[in-house]
Amino acid sequence: MSIGDDGDYGDGHGSGTGQTRTRLPDGEGDAYGPPRRTRSTLSSRNLITVVGVVVLLIAAIAFANRGGSGNDETGSGSGGSGKDRGAAAQPTAPTGTKPVSGKTGSIASGFPKTEQGAQSAAANYVVALGSSAMFNHDQRHEVVGTVMAPSVVDGFQTKLDNLYSPQFFKNAGLKPDGTAPAGTTFVYRTIPVGTKSTAFSASEATVEVWCTGLLGLAGEGSTKPVTTSWVTFTMKLSWTGSDWKTVGYAQKNGPAPVSGDVPASGAKEIAGAVAGYGGFTYAR
Repeated sequence: MSIGDDGDYGDGHGSGTGQTRTRLPDGEGDAYGPPRRTRSTLSSRNLITVVGVVVLLIAAIAFANRGGSGNDETGSGSGGSGKDRGAAAQPTAPTGTKPVSGKTGSIASGFPKTEQGAQSAAANYVVALGSSAMFNHDQRHEVVGTVMAPSVVDGFQTKLDNLYSPQFFKNAGLKPDGTAPAGTTFVYRTIPVGTKSTAFSASEATVEVWCTGLLGLAGEGSTKPVTTSWVTFTMKLSWTGSDWKTVGYAQKNGPAPVSGDVPASGAKEIAGAVAGYGGFTYAR
């Protein structure tokens, strides 16, 4: 598999009409249109831009390098050649079907050979690949070996091992072994908001996963505070005989809502929340 050579999946979203638009004071314009390019806006945008080769690490790479531009797409594979769903909307609502009970390590596994199973697999795999476990060599190998199809595991492992170098960790504000400096907590979480299938067959599926995420170092005096981002991942899956596995993926920024009025919490409170609140097993 070649990573980054065949990742153009399109955005899969039509443009709506009749949207409610809010006019902000002081000439800031439409809340959902292009905002005025303030220093804070530029800093936020730079934080989540793409500078690497593996799409689910986009936020982490930008966090380390504070550079890049646009919406990169990487990953390739053979998934999604079945029934084309185009841009048709599919509501993300509970199906009533219980989530999977199986696990491989800490990652849900044993998803059914159904469209719902493919969506559930995509959501859980996004969470695993977009987590702080990816910054630890052994944990990273375990994650990739669990969520990727056997045919692409070696290629992804090599790319990731080359990416996670001591210099990369240094750029991210971490120690050479990828751990957080004393007095800080490294935060990297991906949280799915919804999923939809854009293509599905008995052996292949393409699923979009709309996510929000947390990224940064929580600690007094941190120069890389924890921030939020919004991104949509396109996961290409293949049925391997017993489960859905990832063969490629891509990403694009947004859709991002207008920020709320909730004041930012202190570093200690954020670190405590990350340590105190566990994650979920996601199901369609």
